[in-house]
Amino acid sequence: MNYFSPKTAAERFAKGRPFFHPFIIQHVKDFLSPENSFSRALDVGCGTGFSSIVLKEIAENIVGIDASSEMISFAPKDERINYLIADAESLPLAEDAFDLITMSQILHWLDHAVFFTEARRVLKNKGWIVIYDDYFSGQIKDNPEFQNWYKEYFLQKYPRPPRNWVSFTAEDTEREGFNLVRHEWIENTITFTKETLAAFLLTMSNVIALVEGGQENLKDVELWLNNNLKPFFEGSKEENFLFNAPVWFLQSID
Repeated sequence: MNYFSPKTAAERFAKGRPFFHPFIIQHVKDFLSPENSFSRALDVGCGTGFSSIVLKEIAENIVGIDASSEMISFAPKDERINYLIADAESLPLAEDAFDLITMSQILHWLDHAVFFTEARRVLKNKGWIVIYDDYFSGQIKDNPEFQNWYKEYFLQKYPRPPRNWVSFTAEDTEREGFNLVRHEWIENTITFTKETLAAFLLTMSNVIALVEGGQENLKDVELWLNNNLKPFFEGSKEENFLFNAPVWFLQSID
């Protein structure tokens, strides 16, 4: 099941996902330090376009691809971005076409070996892949009770569906034809109100798998979240939540 192909899921995604991407792309810019922008960048798994639009900071021309036409329908239109509906494991793109590939919160859904074969094909010599995520830690700063609720109630009621967890060694990436040049974990903070936190949780594949799979009713999930989140916002309209963002910098081997 493509958890993000239904229109209902795409609508919630466009509404509820935080725009954390500029924070990550600034780290990418600082590390790669291109004197000039990359000529062409490919954003794999572009979703509703957040991860593509931010590439305007470092690339002249951008192609965003996603397997879900519904997700792409919410992507902002821009003259420097061309969106394509396509599978990451079968890219309808020419060889040696891109200087940079970025992947935000997508690689864990893919067949790694098949994707990297395609990535080598469409990347120029010494081209870069930047893979990044933004994991919700389930933590409010200075409030351990929320993490207890997240682990013991939310994740028990809405377990994570199977995926290929992303973790690389230098040997892993070399086998795929890339050098692992850098790996870092970045902590960032996102501020939510009760309403925006509920909207974010409704975009998680945990919830999508059950709602769009017909095992849960969306209105019931919204009511359950509203009742459960209310105690954590009684003293404040908003709270700061911790996220952990791993970033991998891979460069193609000659």
